[in-house]
Amino acid sequence: MGLSSCPVSTPASHPSSSALPPDRAHIATEQRNPHTLGLHRLSVAQCVQTINQADAQVIAALQHAGPALTDFISAAEPRFLAGGRLIYFGAGTSGRLGVLDASEAPPTFQVPPGRIIGIIAGGDSALRISSEGREDEPDGVEPELRTLAITDRDTLLGIAAGGTTPYVQGGVAVAKRLAPGCLTGMLVCSAVDKPAACDHLIVLPTGPEVLTGSTRMKAGTATKLALNTISTTLMIRSGRVYQNLMVDLRASNAKLRDRAARIVTMLTDLPRENAFSLLDSAAGSVKCAVLMHRRSLTRDAAEAALAAAGGRLDVALGETASG
Repeated sequence: MGLSSCPVSTPASHPSSSALPPDRAHIATEQRNPHTLGLHRLSVAQCVQTINQADAQVIAALQHAGPALTDFISAAEPRFLAGGRLIYFGAGTSGRLGVLDASEAPPTFQVPPGRIIGIIAGGDSALRISSEGREDEPDGVEPELRTLAITDRDTLLGIAAGGTTPYVQGGVAVAKRLAPGCLTGMLVCSAVDKPAACDHLIVLPTGPEVLTGSTRMKAGTATKLALNTISTTLMIRSGRVYQNLMVDLRASNAKLRDRAARIVTMLTDLPRENAFSLLDSAAGSVKCAVLMHRRSLTRDAAEAALAAAGGRLDVALGETASG
């Protein structure tokens, strides 16, 4: 008689009730979507349609969170302009999205890498290989925050789709313990009580997922959009955008050289070839190139004018008063 592939468990193998995890059945992102109970029977076209229909709810979730996002960004702005940092932290998909947003800020806006930071539970290896167990550590982010030596000028945003992740809830408390005057927030996709250490709670009510509990879907999409909104608005408010153009772009490869030249052409009416020559004279800096042409300045003079204007092209061009 062959061995069974499903061995019978003995009573001793069952965990005690004290070892059971918290019941998260009440969390919106963990609940079943009544419209997708027959998901396993759908055709490819029906799967696509069903997921697209669900994703349409993401925009409504962002609109609902608009006032909370506005309040959080408004509170973060003076801290960031004074040299403070924006620090994201989270686990799993939430952590990856924070790292993604932080990593895209330097090439897009030429903000120093240390100004917007993403921390994921389990460290950078968790970007590729999941470290689910690390999200249960309420003090898990403390070593990173101590290494960063956070200050009262910093803004820290914990990201957790369900809002109950110990790594995030505990991390907000850790941040306040290390720097009592820092600004703290939580970005969540389910209504939860605001932790005592959290200054701003941002709720994106995306509801149950098409695939129950798979928060990499609607919740992840909404989170990405919210982080885009937070970081891009801070970059706009800190003078790294002119009109709707990335004027802090530096032409460091072929694609960016092309984009930089097109921006210079749009802001100076110079032909494409002349825009490239001007960029070369400006060491690849779009702002410097535009200022050199429109105010007939040398590169050194243009750089000095930008420095005096706090890096704002509109101020350096005399269009807006500084301060």
